[in-house]
Amino acid sequence: MRYSIHFMIPTGGAALNKMSSGRVRVGILGATGMVGQRFVQLLANHPGFVVTALAASDRSQGKPYGEACTWRLVGDMPAFVKSMVVQSPQPPLDCDVVLSSLPSDIARAAEESFARAGYPVISNASSFRMDADVPLLIPEINSDHLDVLARQRKERGFGDGYIVTNPNCSTIIMALALAPLHTRFGIEAVVATTLQAVSGAGYPGVPSLDVVDNVLPFIDGEEPKMESETRKILGRVGHNNGFENAPFAVSAQCHRVNVADGHMVAVRVKLAKRVSIEEVREALSAYQSVPQELRLHSAPEHPVIVRAEKDRPQPRMDRDAGGGMSVTVGRLFPDNVLDYRFVVLGHNTIRGAAGAAILNGELLQARGLLAGKTAQEKTATSAEVRVR
Repeated sequence: MRYSIHFMIPTGGAALNKMSSGRVRVGILGATGMVGQRFVQLLANHPGFVVTALAASDRSQGKPYGEACTWRLVGDMPAFVKSMVVQSPQPPLDCDVVLSSLPSDIARAAEESFARAGYPVISNASSFRMDADVPLLIPEINSDHLDVLARQRKERGFGDGYIVTNPNCSTIIMALALAPLHTRFGIEAVVATTLQAVSGAGYPGVPSLDVVDNVLPFIDGEEPKMESETRKILGRVGHNNGFENAPFAVSAQCHRVNVADGHMVAVRVKLAKRVSIEEVREALSAYQSVPQELRLHSAPEHPVIVRAEKDRPQPRMDRDAGGGMSVTVGRLFPDNVLDYRFVVLGHNTIRGAAGAAILNGELLQARGLLAGKTAQEKTATSAEVRVR
């Protein structure tokens, strides 16, 4: 319950009606998929958010969630969602904010329709990530990128609605390790090689005969995402509320490996300053930022954990660090080509997806950006949008 005392309570009748229950109502798009299930699991006992609407594909609509969803996570499906009827992923939904894990091919149209109907949308899809007026948010790194939302609402005519996106799962994990170094010393170049878990491909994901006793050296679209998204995240908001990318090059190679959960990234980095390995280690291990200062519920005490053992991090041993919200850095050494090299590991469906979106929502709530409209107002706006 520790983070609720830090929330800025919005003013107005809609906000008072919403806050009287003490929790913000959440709708989940793509609720039956792997990330959707992780949303449900992580929100089951959340002190600030409560799931009130579930939406998914045509084949699931009209069914109770317990019937429509084949639960794939460890532990039982939370009892409170079993009888909830799965709806269509279009407005109106009885919620205050939408968390989306829709496939990218349908996410753009659906998410935009919710934003136009007055809903804040927090998306895991790649559809809007690189748009010039859409924050690609990691709260520890670039919370100031939320300043662009005023421009987005005005130029797109969203009214009270808006869209905030999560980065790619591997990008989040790597960026959390790069941010302390870029903040303290500056970065001139990054070379990254990923070893990504099969859960990152969703369910049923990669065929077992392809990945067992094998490594797949290609994940469609993954390398350009890491290269472009990292520079946007570590960049800044510049003239006229536009994003300016970080001025360094990123080169990425991505691989799928036979691990259930946990993405590992081997990183080599060239720094703008000559610094000792002790300074690098201290910058990583001491890193804290806005979520820790605000004591947001899902924020780990230590976003970056540095381990000294020669054989860490490992997925089975380290992916759940910080409740799955911390990344673990190890194998930190001087590099013979660039300056330093290290390995960073994080949980791809928690810190890299559902947990990241929930933390984004907590930051938006703390900043007073989830006031929105009442359900009745959103229903009226949705009808107006359809008429247009």
